[in-house]
Order: sequence, then C-alpha cells, then structure tokens
Amino acid sequence: MIELGFDFGAMASPCEVRLQGNDEAQLQRAAAAAIDEVRRIEKKYSRYDESSIVSRVNAAAGSGLSIEIDDETSALLEFAARLHDLSEGLFDVTSGVLRRVWNFRQPRVPAQSEIDALLPLIGWSKVRRDGRRIALPHAGMEIDFGGFGKEYAADRAAEVLTREGVEHGFVNLGGDIRVVGPRSYGDGWRLGIRHPRRADALIHSVELGSGGLATSGDYERFFEVDGRRYCHLLDPRSGWPISYWQSVSVIAPTCAAAGAACTIAALRQQD
Repeated sequence: MIELGFDFGAMASPCEVRLQGNDEAQLQRAAAAAIDEVRRIEKKYSRYDESSIVSRVNAAAGSGLSIEIDDETSALLEFAARLHDLSEGLFDVTSGVLRRVWNFRQPRVPAQSEIDALLPLIGWSKVRRDGRRIALPHAGMEIDFGGFGKEYAADRAAEVLTREGVEHGFVNLGGDIRVVGPRSYGDGWRLGIRHPRRADALIHSVELGSGGLATSGDYERFFEVDGRRYCHLLDPRSGWPISYWQSVSVIAPTCAAAGAACTIAALRQQD
C-alpha cells in the first residue's frame, strides 16, 4: 500500500491532498484531477478574478441588469439562502462589503460612521433572483462566497477523487478538510486542530474516516489595538468583529456543512 502527499497552494491557503492506494500512477492522476477541480472553483468564484461569475454579478450592482448563472452557481446561491434562513441572518453572503473598512493587514479600527455607511448594502433579502438570473439592486452591493468557498471546493475535490477510484485519503484546504475514506487498514485519519493562540501547537486532534472538518477562529486574520483583538469574522448586523469565541470546530457529513455550522456558531455569541 502506497501513501502519497501532494502539496499545493489555492484560495490564499496552503493545501494538501493525501492518498493511499496500490497504484501510484492512479493516485497521481486522481490528485491532479482533484487539484484542478479546486483551482476551477477558485477561478470561477474568486472576487479577485474580474472574469469570475462573482465579479460579474458585483460589477452589475445597481445597473438594473441581471446576470445569467449556471446550475452550479444557482445551487450555491440556494445554499446561501438556506444558511441565511437557518442562522436568522447571521450568515449573509452580501456582508463582504465590510472589508472596505476592515483591512486586517493594518491595525486600524474604523469609525462607526464608516461602518454605518455600508450596512444598507448588506442583506440577502435584497438580492433579486429569477430562475437562472441574479441582480443586486443597489450600487456597491456584493456577493462573496468566501464563507463556504473553500469548504465547497474540498467537497468537490473529494468527489473527484472518489470518481477516480480513490478509497483512502483526504483533502485539506487551509484547515477545511474532507475525508474520502479511512486509512487502508481501517483506522481514521488523525487530524489536528490548531491552537488559536499558539501558531506552532495543536489544541486538539480528531480521527475521521469520512465526512468533513472545519474550523472558524479569531486567529486567521486579525489585528490588536489597545489590547483588543479584531478578527475577520464580522457580524453582518452590526458590522463589527466577534469578540468571544477564539475557535470553533465542527464535524459534519460534508465540509461545506461543517464550515457553515462553525461560522454560524462563532457569530451566534453576538446575540
């Protein structure tokens, strides 16, 4: 039995595909196909790529134009709608506009007036969808799949691996993990969860033979001012970062479900 690891970068994160099997060439082909799938999703939905569907939707905000979308994008928007309902508005893919005043590369706390100016642009209920078309009615509005994009990509990469005949392995996209199947001898994969205050340490580890694992924390992108930590997890209602949970991890049947659940749990403390 061969075990191979494939490291790569995607979605601004260090990533890995780790596989076990009897055919090295098959494992290499499967890993390459899975990595290609991750990069396809990144290109299609990245807000940094002007040709992506997300960028095209955002560019048309306030113009009165609706943008045609395909079945995959429509399904992701349905997922976003469901998460918005289940979280009572805490999970909102229109809240990415807040990054205009929250830049976690610089230790600057925005004024309340700056945040207040953006809040009218946030609200999933404002998004107009009609069949396979979507429109953002107000100039400056945006959608952003960053809240579940990596997790969705991990799930899709795992599906590719399964289609390629892989039975043992996992996909890890910056800590968002989808397990394809257990180790060849039946045990689960031992997966570490980073300590939120010690970058070189783990706070816990879990053993998974299937399903997804995701973590949300205040340590991924943050700065500190006057002893207070401001992190990238922003409440769409107030526009301010969470300030309670250091880290929340969830295990679920899929990585997308795990990621959504831990993000909502991290935001829930604001209630």
